Amino acid sequence: MIDGECYLYKIQPIRADMLAMGSTPAEDAIIGEHFSYLRDLTTRGIVLLAGRTLNSDPSSFGIVILKVTSEKSARAVMLADPAVIKGVMRAELFPFRIALCSDQIQTCMG
Repeated sequence: MIDGECYLYKIQPIRADMLAMGSTPAEDAIIGEHFSYLRDLTTRGIVLLAGRTLNSDPSSFGIVILKVTSEKSARAVMLADPAVIKGVMRAELFPFRIALCSDQIQTCMG
């Protein structure tokens, strides 16, 4: 685990119909890159948790909780996300502190 600070970035599709009407093949490819990017950061101990809401209306969003050495590092991770770089998702960064965490968190994984 990296010593440092926790941050959360919230991501939302730029194209509102991406979830409701379906993604394009290009969007699918970028979302695959996004998932691979986050999986790699998870194995490296940078991403603590990543996931998304299951609704498909415009209020849907994903979150990525990371532990890094600084806000600058957190912003760099967020801005290097392929979904953000390639304009499929918009992202917003927040300082974050985990107050409680259940041992049962893995039961939410699909």
